[in-house]
Amino acid sequence: MPKKVTMPRLDKDMMEGLIAVWLRSEGDRIEKGEVLFEIETDKAAVEVEAPDAGSLHHIAVQAGGRAPVDSVVAWLYAEGEEVGPAPAAEPTPAPSTTPAVALDTPLPGPDHAAPAPASITGLLPLGRHPITPAARAEARRQGLSLSRVIGTGPGARIQKSDILAAARAIGAAKDATPVPVHPQAQAGPLSVISNGGGDRLPMVMIHGFLADASGWDNLAKPLARNRRIHRIELPCHGRSPLRIPRDFAQLAAELRQAFDGLNIDRAHLVGHSLGGALALALADTRPRQIASLTLISPAGLGPEINGPALLGMCRASRSESLGPWMKLLTSDPDAIGWSYVQAAAMTRRDPALRVAQEKMADALFPDGVQAFDLRAAMERVKLPARIVWGRDDQIIPWRHALNAPGHFSLNLFRAAGHMPHYEISEAIEPLLATLP
Repeated sequence: MPKKVTMPRLDKDMMEGLIAVWLRSEGDRIEKGEVLFEIETDKAAVEVEAPDAGSLHHIAVQAGGRAPVDSVVAWLYAEGEEVGPAPAAEPTPAPSTTPAVALDTPLPGPDHAAPAPASITGLLPLGRHPITPAARAEARRQGLSLSRVIGTGPGARIQKSDILAAARAIGAAKDATPVPVHPQAQAGPLSVISNGGGDRLPMVMIHGFLADASGWDNLAKPLARNRRIHRIELPCHGRSPLRIPRDFAQLAAELRQAFDGLNIDRAHLVGHSLGGALALALADTRPRQIASLTLISPAGLGPEINGPALLGMCRASRSESLGPWMKLLTSDPDAIGWSYVQAAAMTRRDPALRVAQEKMADALFPDGVQAFDLRAAMERVKLPARIVWGRDDQIIPWRHALNAPGHFSLNLFRAAGHMPHYEISEAIEPLLATLP
């Protein structure tokens, strides 16, 4: 039987997808993992890879057409398999109620930053890059991610010369020195995405290692209805520079500088994982500006961390190697589907990014151990503070929360792993919505 090529589900709200362009034609021989077509929704633009090897036939939805999630858009025939009439279409499955990976773009706003490439723990979309056809073809030939290529053409359009320059820069990384694909990639401030508005105190969110700003989308969207939301992206993540911190202290200093640059008198502070540790360090040094502190699965409260998972995700450049590690992030491994794994793996093709993040992991988590301890800072922080954790966390043990002093409240959730703000955002959002 031929293999089905279906329209993937990119997020829990997606009902159908628009096929923007087919990159292969009927009759073409296809290798597993080769990009077949690009889809666009109101939330994302993603390249869809072949689930198996074979020859492509019976394209049911042409470029510009729409197809429901999980419906068949084409078929792949194995070598030697007879190609007859198109197989009968099957009823499209009902939408799944399993939490899906949110690939939302940030909320629109006057100072909203450019969308970042797909991350591992940030659960964000692939951004659409203006690019010439020749540049796109050259990028594919080079196996180069577009996430850190800065276009020099009109309207910042990426041209073939930009791809060739990026490829030369990556070639310089062979000595294991992280070289960005753009000369200025290590310079400049950290990226901040700001959205929403209202009369309530603003909220500053800090993501974790291997994540980025849009990992907060499930919370930021509803919370931005009545307050300003600022999401800071760490070095070597999202749209921030490839700038490797020497240690946690240097990273915290850079985070403080980004926070000070927001020029806000007082704000609620929310951090996840490594971002939780940084939020705690920020509250320790800027207490008058912090109205409350919410730490989600925070680092810095004990030495243990899943070092093999961090290293595996840092080094992974293919869906097959990335997927097993990603499924450790959530209590339900099926919450991270294959389509999202493929989207996240696309950005892992950038060797400069992989090297930079691996070096950052070695600086912060040497030998798979947390090299920083913020338990003393917790004792000093005298403001409304909360810890949120999932009982099924396979990255950082939830029992680290027991090291917190008594004035910290603890919300411990069943059926949640390392990412409760994504897995059970409907339970976390009310905890933050009540803040003034």
